Amino acid sequence: MADSVRRSMPLFSMGIVQKLTGLTARQIRYYEENDLIHPERSEGNRRVFSFNDVDRLLDIKSLLDEGVNLAGIRRVLSEKPLEANRPVEKKAISDAELMKYLKSELVQAGKFGKTSLIQGELSRFFR
Repeated sequence: MADSVRRSMPLFSMGIVQKLTGLTARQIRYYEENDLIHPERSEGNRRVFSFNDVDRLLDIKSLLDEGVNLAGIRRVLSEKPLEANRPVEKKAISDAELMKYLKSELVQAGKFGKTSLIQGELSRFFR
């Protein structure tokens, strides 16, 4: 899996992001309202943040600590490469491709005495 895909994968809840950044939930929502960050939403409509979102929030916080206002923050962040902040389009795969991938994961997990965290889960699909 490419690093850019990993960094844009939504993983963190609002509570975790608050602890990581030292920002309040209200501040984080404010930055979202002002289009500085774009967290994804879960099925329950909760915000889910990626590593890129957390990095961007840390950048915002450091700029605020330096005394930069919201307009200045927008300008500084707009000059950064957008590739890291752009959501990655996910390619749909067929059932056959999925089965092939899962089977290869199962085979690779047994090599060199390594065990995969998903090995037990995968084994139930291939009997």
